Amino acid sequence: MSDPIGMPPLQFAQTNGIRMGFYEAGPATDRPPMILCHGWPELAFSWRHQIKALADAGIRVIAPDQRGYGATDRPEPVEAYDLEHLTADLVGLLDHLAIDKAIFVGHDWGGFVVWQMPLRHPDRVAGVVGINTPHLPRAPADPIAIMRKRFGDMMYIVQFQDPAREPDRIFGSRVEQTFDAFMRKPLPRNDPPSTEPPAGGIAASPSLNLAFPQMIAAYDPAQDKRRPILSDDEKQVFVETFSHTGFTGGINWYRNMTRNWLRSEELDHTVRVPSLMIMAENDAVLPPSAADGMEKLVPDLEKHLVRDSGHWTQQEQPEEVSAKLIEWRRRRFG
Repeated sequence: MSDPIGMPPLQFAQTNGIRMGFYEAGPATDRPPMILCHGWPELAFSWRHQIKALADAGIRVIAPDQRGYGATDRPEPVEAYDLEHLTADLVGLLDHLAIDKAIFVGHDWGGFVVWQMPLRHPDRVAGVVGINTPHLPRAPADPIAIMRKRFGDMMYIVQFQDPAREPDRIFGSRVEQTFDAFMRKPLPRNDPPSTEPPAGGIAASPSLNLAFPQMIAAYDPAQDKRRPILSDDEKQVFVETFSHTGFTGGINWYRNMTRNWLRSEELDHTVRVPSLMIMAENDAVLPPSAADGMEKLVPDLEKHLVRDSGHWTQQEQPEEVSAKLIEWRRRRFG
């Protein structure tokens, strides 16, 4: 794989039994640093705009390719991708860099991970920022069962439970199609946002087509009226990387949702550190309404709405996201 454009040099850390690739910028003396955690199907490269902006503002910033992605190891067992492993990976990264505490920033699946950090490793967390992904109470039942009942068997997360890994093959055989289809700004939606409680973290309208593998298999970019958010060179970074790694590592995170739910019963879900929730106005899967009531679980919470942004917020509206991260970090941590 070639070096991602606009990124600092790739470094490696031995952490929690794997080798993790990560990128670092900004002054090493800055405390607490900000750890940027990507979602699916993404990479540390998704934070390229924030890495530069934060570093230019004098903030130490670290962005890993998380377990199963990019330059980081991809263990074979599905159970190796549960939240216990994913959070412990980040603790090991802090240990490798001799960092006591950090502010953890997460988008999409990375958001679920960073909201777990103060629950599982409170002594290593100075603050948390969720981008699009809210912190929710523990689901009342298995989240896969809830999603299957609400969205049906074709909903992508339900499909991801397939032990034959058919979704992995669909995405893996159509890598450029996948990023061509996903990485675009949404068109204005006519359907109202869902008022139902989030199902396993997903707050989409039940009428939304969430059969992503089939959408990718049938995708024709010539018929797509949405505007791409990546340049050709940026898209090529994702295409080249996922052509090498495949999609199974990231999809395995979803295959642990039942396991995560079963193993979280004894956790106190209250987040007791300064927190920021950045919401995207036009995210159809994680709409701003998904964050309603978060204050009950996150007492020290601020919210910020990014208008005219779909799901890929830090890449769609990078200047606003970066500016808010810098402002909040300086105001709350000096």
